[in-house]
Amino acid sequence: MNRAVGPDGLAAPREQAIDHDPPRTALAICAHPDDPDFFAAGTFAKWASAGTECVYAVCTDGSLGAWEPEARPELTAQRREEQVAAAAVTGVADVVFLDRPDGFLVNSLGLRRDLVALLREHRPQIVMTHDPWKRWRLHPDHRECGFAACDAVATAREALAWPDTGAGPHRPEGLWLFETESPDQFEDVSATLELKIAALLEHRSQWVTTLGINDDSDAAGRVEFAERMRAWAHRNGAPAGLAAAESFRRIDV
Repeated sequence: MNRAVGPDGLAAPREQAIDHDPPRTALAICAHPDDPDFFAAGTFAKWASAGTECVYAVCTDGSLGAWEPEARPELTAQRREEQVAAAAVTGVADVVFLDRPDGFLVNSLGLRRDLVALLREHRPQIVMTHDPWKRWRLHPDHRECGFAACDAVATAREALAWPDTGAGPHRPEGLWLFETESPDQFEDVSATLELKIAALLEHRSQWVTTLGINDDSDAAGRVEFAERMRAWAHRNGAPAGLAAAESFRRIDV
């Protein structure tokens, strides 16, 4: 259904929504291992506990996720294992790895075709991805992943586009963007926030570079990281009057 637009061509503002009914299937399309846990794991944990079939698709291999000057061949395998372990914490049923080189993701037709195939295979009601229109976004992988996912959602519904992929065209009921500056969908994650934090702690290769935890002995670092995540969830929920939330921008599909 098309929404009314104003003279400037922009869609009319809509009211905030809180706590969507758990969908039958949900898919998060993310740039890196750990991205789904940072931006959506609380919501996915909540939905998984309600019976939603939850799937993560990770576009890059995570191979740049270290500060050492030399490449570590084992890092990709480690990050894959960490993401699978994190998904298990929150009840996510499946993780798909597309293994594009970390840092060099491109919104190509090949990537779009792979994502169309995933959409048609899993047939999610809700698709989540990075908001590619976020102002001053620095990381190219997040931007390219967001555009690729949006393009794939628009293409997957077309019967004549790559008809050999999946079980026929699929049109999700909703496309939700995380990392957004203008959220209008708020999911209460008060009951699953600690699961989200536990899932993030599974990404041990990222403790120093991303989580700010030095090593196993750094109990203070783990506490500080958990407090940062609780504060982030509180800020996300504040506009909707929620103590802890993940927030998204809904796009009509």
